[in-house]
Amino acid sequence: MQYYDNILQTIGNTPLVKLNRVVEGVPALVLMKVETFNPGHSIKDRMAVKMLDDAEKRGDIAPGGTIIECTSGNTGMGLAIAAVVRGYRCIFTTSDKQSKEKIDMLKALGAEVIVCPTNVEPEDPRSYYSVADRLSKEIPNSYWCNQYDNLSNRTAHYESTGPEIWRQTDGKVTHLIVGVGTGGTISGVAKYLKEQNPNIQIWGVDTYGSVFKKYHETGIFDPNEIYPYITEGIGEDILPKNVDFSLIDHFEKVSDKDGAVMARRIAREEGIMLGYSAGSAVAGLLQLKDRLTKDDVVVVVIHDHGSRYVGKIYNDDWMRERGFLDTELKVKDVISRKKDKSFITVDIADTVRHAFQLMKDHDISQLPVTKDGAFVGAVTENTVLTYLLENPMQNTEKTVESVMGDPFPVVSEDLPFNQLSKYISKTIPAVLAKDKAGGIHILTQYDIIQAV
Repeated sequence: MQYYDNILQTIGNTPLVKLNRVVEGVPALVLMKVETFNPGHSIKDRMAVKMLDDAEKRGDIAPGGTIIECTSGNTGMGLAIAAVVRGYRCIFTTSDKQSKEKIDMLKALGAEVIVCPTNVEPEDPRSYYSVADRLSKEIPNSYWCNQYDNLSNRTAHYESTGPEIWRQTDGKVTHLIVGVGTGGTISGVAKYLKEQNPNIQIWGVDTYGSVFKKYHETGIFDPNEIYPYITEGIGEDILPKNVDFSLIDHFEKVSDKDGAVMARRIAREEGIMLGYSAGSAVAGLLQLKDRLTKDDVVVVVIHDHGSRYVGKIYNDDWMRERGFLDTELKVKDVISRKKDKSFITVDIADTVRHAFQLMKDHDISQLPVTKDGAFVGAVTENTVLTYLLENPMQNTEKTVESVMGDPFPVVSEDLPFNQLSKYISKTIPAVLAKDKAGGIHILTQYDIIQAV
């Protein structure tokens, strides 16, 4: 029989998956290290167990003790799973910018979660660093993992993630790109890979509002670089001991918007549901694509699963409130996808029989009605057919005016696609859209279904 003694034994040996559509135009082979295959759906499972293993070996925590950690959610998830298996209590501090899904999942595993303000200095007693530090001093038999400065973090990736990437690429990897938060992943993997081949390029993805990039390039810790940002899991307002800047060849900043939009693209174009920082990592790669050649093999290491962000980057309202959805589908996009863009109308003085014949000849189900070039009404297939069946002897003389309904609503071509629901209904089967050149197009329920 093949089975594991507990869930912690399933950590690691995650697959490399080739990216295709989202990296069109990138000359290199791009492979993603999909860390969502870990039991906690995050790369942080690796270092969480390593930190706990090393703490147990040193005697820093005894059976039945309390694990304390400041976490954006993923390290907490790995520690919470380990705590369940090994019989520990967990208390986690996190910042108020973290998604509700992360907090709820930590609680589901039995952890206590304390939410702290984001916009305070690290030394502030209210910060999630300071609260974790204080609790570790107050609670007997407790251990603060401190993933930022605990070097077991990067050792975990030196011992597991790096060797896996080297083996899976048959030693052909030329570039590593990964978002940098605590620095454990990038530093541990970089150390191993550069020991195998010092020419491998290590690129760290940073976010605007973080200190990493400027410090790496100038050696100056500039407080003016620090300001609030939305991206989760990468960037810092401190310099964690796990970040070995000497191993990183370049930092690339990615905006909150670009990271969020790319994460959604990866889901829709690659079928891989990933977290915010994964979108940032791939967006950073695209910003650097001109530095790559067809002979390069790029490995993008991602952190966590998209289920952590259902209420954020995968929520249209959340994205729209922050102005991140200006690339969303619009009416003009639906128009461009129509194979038949002909626009056919019927005059108010035309007969019902003529309208019916137009519908048959052009295989359409509705017609705008015009008078002197203006839209004054509309007729549908059901309306015309009902009249013809009920009035077979008079159908040659009756005009469209006698059977028409209200004109179809006219919308802008820039109207977001998902707002068409405000206009389309059982009684209104189509809308008219005016483009910037003055042309008129009809969008029917069928056209909208095709777009969906």
